[in-house]
Amino acid sequence: MRLAMPTAALLLSTLLAQPLAAQEALPLTKGQSVYVPVYSQISHGNLDGRGQPMELLLSGMLSIRNTDPTTPITITAARYYGTDGKVLREFITKPTVLGAMASTDYFVEHKDKSGGTGANFVVEWHADKPVNPPLIETVNAYFFGTQSVAFTSPGRPILVPK
Repeated sequence: MRLAMPTAALLLSTLLAQPLAAQEALPLTKGQSVYVPVYSQISHGNLDGRGQPMELLLSGMLSIRNTDPTTPITITAARYYGTDGKVLREFITKPTVLGAMASTDYFVEHKDKSGGTGANFVVEWHADKPVNPPLIETVNAYFFGTQSVAFTSPGRPILVPK
């Protein structure tokens, strides 16, 4: 049975939206550095005459959500890196307090191809006492006419030498 494109896309988006397994609560912490992939540019299709794949530029929205119901957190950095590992932009100019259960986001336009295929954010945050760690992810998207691509990329804590 062959599915029509809208039906196939709906089926795929429904399957992707379903959790694969119940997630366990993460331990409380007073702060982290979090690496978050951004797919600002993806390769697709076939190789052209020069041996290069087609490219699609995506916008990227970094989302930071304080999941602690009682305690604010402070975001001290949201650095955007390119494929080569160089900092392209710092989105935080001064520490930003994010209230309990509050959210904030930072946006990279789809026309900005400076990050390349390996773009990423590093977010640093801390709290005055141990809290539920925030949910930090990117939403990578492209919408044009009847074509659309959208997916999330979760962050993961990393150790950063001081």
